[in-house]
Amino acid sequence: MSTTTTDRVATSTAGPGPSAPAGRARRSRAGVHHLAGWLFSTPFLVLFATFMAMPILATLAMSFTDFGLRNVTDPFSAEFTGFENYTRLFEDEKFLAALFNTAYFVAAGVPLTIGLGLVVAVLLNSGIDRMRTFFRVGFYAPVVTSIVAVAVVWRFVLDPGDGLIAGLAAEVGLTSPDFLGSEALAMPSLIVMAVWRNLGTVMVLCIAGLQAIPTEVREASRLDGAGAWQEFRRITVPLLRPTLLYATVITTIGYLNVFEEPFVMTQGGPSDSTLTVSLDMYREGFSYFHMGYASAMAYVLFVVIMGITVLQLRLLKDNTK
Repeated sequence: MSTTTTDRVATSTAGPGPSAPAGRARRSRAGVHHLAGWLFSTPFLVLFATFMAMPILATLAMSFTDFGLRNVTDPFSAEFTGFENYTRLFEDEKFLAALFNTAYFVAAGVPLTIGLGLVVAVLLNSGIDRMRTFFRVGFYAPVVTSIVAVAVVWRFVLDPGDGLIAGLAAEVGLTSPDFLGSEALAMPSLIVMAVWRNLGTVMVLCIAGLQAIPTEVREASRLDGAGAWQEFRRITVPLLRPTLLYATVITTIGYLNVFEEPFVMTQGGPSDSTLTVSLDMYREGFSYFHMGYASAMAYVLFVVIMGITVLQLRLLKDNTK
């Protein structure tokens, strides 16, 4: 009996034994895997640092200087001006007009894009049985079409002389307005084109969200006597809220950065009625070579985008508590 007790004491005081080498081996393998992960990530990190992080930081530094064309060969010759570029922005009538036009574009374009995309998604998901794939492809095709091709088609459609609308109006004895040459109609025309071009993205997202809604929920609502409108308002929209939030955020960001539509269609005219912040930034930076001033515009737009995005995310969080 005493021999057994002695053996147990000896065993308990003998230390970790063979488990210690096993633990070191596991830690060694974990270290190798960790190192391998960093090695595989190195190409991306190098490219990101070179083409993304460094330019972003350089642009931030540039926004506090008077960097211009004369400083291209010697970047360090630019003079530090502090917040002068930022204070000048809010005294610049052209920038304020561009800010207003961008806000107008977003305020009108985002609700139309989200609303029409949702309606089209609901119809294609349940209301149309024949040629459903054809219509889905048709609505999504403008999203993947070059903006240049889209602009050529829309310029033909809106041309007051030989355009499609002008031809149809002439058939009934009417005169087509100059959509892109009128200060009152130019921006609404660009909004209509942007909505037509981007609602396909919202449609695809909403169709995916609709197909994720359990059929049992819809069947239960119908058994309780809910009509089509009540089902849409009380079942479909609440369950699609995360999808609609994502669609709203990416659409808002895209419309705040709107550049191609006015650049290709109107060049910001007539009388700067379609000038947007991104187009004004492009002009200041690459037409007038006011690089520091254009960099300040970029960071003001960045802060606006971040603020609106955070606000949208907070609103969704409050609604889902």
